[in-house]
Amino acid sequence: MTLEADAAPIAVTAALPRPLSARERFERIYRILRDRICLLDYAPGSRLSEEELAQEFQISRTPVRRVLARLESEGLVQSVHGVGTIVTDVDIEELEQVYLLRLELALLVGKLTPIPRTAGDLDRIRALITRCDSDMLNPDQRAFLRLNMDFFYELTAMTGNQPLREISERLYFQVARVVLKMMPQLGLVEEFTAFRREMEEVLAAAEIGDWESIGHIRRAHISMSFRRMMRHAGGTNGSDEAL
Repeated sequence: MTLEADAAPIAVTAALPRPLSARERFERIYRILRDRICLLDYAPGSRLSEEELAQEFQISRTPVRRVLARLESEGLVQSVHGVGTIVTDVDIEELEQVYLLRLELALLVGKLTPIPRTAGDLDRIRALITRCDSDMLNPDQRAFLRLNMDFFYELTAMTGNQPLREISERLYFQVARVVLKMMPQLGLVEEFTAFRREMEEVLAAAEIGDWESIGHIRRAHISMSFRRMMRHAGGTNGSDEAL
């Protein structure tokens, strides 16, 4: 008997990916549409067709309606009778109110059930800083916002308080698209430089477990970002007084 004959056949089967649950599919579609709105792929005033979205994601219109309803509750779209679902815009006065709330919530990151960072967590922030350096060689608005969004997720992961994480995320995505719209006026290199400084400061505080300082760092940079926006937008009542 040959060696080949003695050898038992080995069945090689590729591990099939686990099908997504209905909840996971909902979250996936929600995040895709939210990102498109924030990245201005869907510009303010755009109409979102339930039928077209259902065809794109190969689902019925019912889960699409649920996703759109969630986006509407977060102020990103609006259902207009006789027209459909329209992507909203944010005016300066509304933007100011959102930023004022974000300033206060930022201080809570290090106070409400902070979660210690692992070596892997810190490495991800270092990787974002490296990515920032690379992006700055050829500045791009969408790359900046993508980087900013990824860093925001690292920040929200630092608190174990779920209600704080949820409201912080909701407010962040309300203003993210405004930052992208104003980027030509703000100056891309200036924003990249300020953002890189924030990531470095947060990383230094996280390395020694100073969670309270992270809240103050975050608040300071949100404040400076808002002041830069008000400076270029002309302000409402004067940005210094507003903050």
